[in-house]
Amino acid sequence: MAMATGGRSWAVLRDLGILLVFLAVVGVLMALSPQAFAKPANLINVVKQASINGVLAVGMMLVIISGGIDLSIGSIVALAGVIAASLAHPGEHSLALAVAAPVAAGAVVGALNGASVAYGGIPPFIVTLASMTIVRGLALIAAHGMPVFNVTKAFEALAGGFVANTVPYLVIYFAVVTAVGAFVLGKTVFGRRIYAVGGNEVAAAVSGIDVHAVKIGVYTISGALAGFAGLVLASRTISGNPTSGQAYEMDAIAAVIIGGVSMSGGVGKWYGTVIGALFIAVIGNGLDILNVSSYYQLIIKGLIIYFAVLFDIKGKRRG
Repeated sequence: MAMATGGRSWAVLRDLGILLVFLAVVGVLMALSPQAFAKPANLINVVKQASINGVLAVGMMLVIISGGIDLSIGSIVALAGVIAASLAHPGEHSLALAVAAPVAAGAVVGALNGASVAYGGIPPFIVTLASMTIVRGLALIAAHGMPVFNVTKAFEALAGGFVANTVPYLVIYFAVVTAVGAFVLGKTVFGRRIYAVGGNEVAAAVSGIDVHAVKIGVYTISGALAGFAGLVLASRTISGNPTSGQAYEMDAIAAVIIGGVSMSGGVGKWYGTVIGALFIAVIGNGLDILNVSSYYQLIIKGLIIYFAVLFDIKGKRRG
């Protein structure tokens, strides 16, 4: 009983700590650069910057909670962007096709990843590392190594528009994806099975859960969300670049880890992932405003990931 109480107390402290650290960082940046960072336009820009990574992080969250990892999402972003931009040339195809095709392509890659992990018995790190390379190559081949331009205004508006001339579409996409992810994890049988598989795969299988189906499901969702992120990125940049999305998987993983999701699986909350995605965007935006070199930013981001994982490990030992 005492150990259970201690574990719950540590979980509450961890969740509260994530929020407090985030608010502290925001407060420090506002104090250091009140004329730039604290401007409403810049704060909206921070949320926009967090949106694409946030969408990716929701998919990554499901995969990591299930006990896996997905390194392929950055390459899926690139391939999806190339497909979307190629189908968005004026007068050639419908906007619906340009939206559906990249998401479907991402889902297919994700499903193949999941099937390889579930039925092939190959570690997720190896499977998705291989698909990361393969999919990047496919993106380069499809685009002939060059960015794809000449898209329609309707396609451009997918990421560039606003609701009531105030809220960017990107923020709406992030909010909707987060809401759906939260519902799946908290209110569905599939969500409970994700936690069960990540917590103890053998026990989940013995209890009658189709572990293979859960794994394929989470990787398919992750791939589909990466495809959607690639579509949105292509719309935002008005092009499909086969070299885009590099290191996006690292930012998504960082957001998930910072948000308190355990790398060993079975533990994590959706709101922590949201805070993690915002944290990454705030750090990047604030350091840019303070003219901190991108080289040092990489070191800072790496240290944040290191201490987040260390914090998770210490928490498990206490629990």
